[in-house]
Amino acid sequence: QVQLVESGGGLGQAGGSLTLSCAASQRILGFNYMGWYRQAPGEERELVARITYGGIMNYADSVKGRFTLSRDNAKNTMYLQMNSLKPEDTAVYYCNVDIGWKAYWGQGTQVTVSS
Repeated sequence: QVQLVESGGGLGQAGGSLTLSCAASQRILGFNYMGWYRQAPGEERELVARITYGGIMNYADSVKGRFTLSRDNAKNTMYLQMNSLKPEDTAVYYCNVDIGWKAYWGQGTQVTVSS
C-alpha cells in the first residue's frame, strides 16, 4: 500500500511562485502515470500535469509554461513548481500515482492565490 503525502501549499500572490512536494512511502517501481490534479470549489477534479513511466509529460493548457513537474527518485518524491501564479490556480492540489489496476491519491494540499 503506497501512501502519498503532499506539502508546500499555502497562500501565494499573483505572479509569485510555490512549490508542492509529494512524498511516497515507498519506491514505486512501475506505474502508468504519476502526476498532479487539482479541484477548485464547485468544480470537478482536473489534471494539472503528469508523467508516464516512459517519461512523457502532459500539462493542462492552463498551466503550460508556468508549472513544471519533476521527480527525485532517490527521495521517492515528486514536485510541482508553480510560477506566475494566477488567482484561478486556487484549488486543492492532489498528487496521484496510477499503477494500472489501482490509483493512489494524497490527502491534498490547499493552494490559495491572492490577486
